[in-house]
Amino acid sequence: MDKKELRACIKALKKQHSKECLLEQSKLILDKLENNRYFIEAETVMLYSSLPDEVNTHEFLEKWRNEKRIILPTVVGDDIIPVELSKETDFAVGDFNILEPQNDEYTGGYDLIVVPGVAFDKKGNRIGRGKGYYDRFLCKHLDVTRIGICFDFQLVDEVPTEDNDIRMNEVISLN
Repeated sequence: MDKKELRACIKALKKQHSKECLLEQSKLILDKLENNRYFIEAETVMLYSSLPDEVNTHEFLEKWRNEKRIILPTVVGDDIIPVELSKETDFAVGDFNILEPQNDEYTGGYDLIVVPGVAFDKKGNRIGRGKGYYDRFLCKHLDVTRIGICFDFQLVDEVPTEDNDIRMNEVISLN
């Protein structure tokens, strides 16, 4: 199965789950993340503001924004620009209808980067939505632990990869 076919397959599988079911699964997946040693030890974590079909991070961001330094991606042109989520940070709808924090660019380091994806495999390979934003960003941070989070139906036997695809160190789902 190529990347386009896999994206279509995952999209069809998502439609088989209610919003409530995905929200409950999101909470359980994020419970596993917050009990993960990399998350526990991390002081600076890049997370993401979820789209409706991704592991829902909105409550999780609120829970942790005052406990850890939380960095969120914003999209500018073809690139991810990291922005710190502070106590006073406001959000605005950005590209792709993603809620993006309105703050200055974050230029510090990371202890952990948590990555969404359309599909992952157990080797840590992932495919996103096809624009390469995360791969371009992650290739500049190969020394940072990368954890993908996903619903069980997004964890597949094998993800087709290309040379520029960046592998996750770990993938967390309910499996």
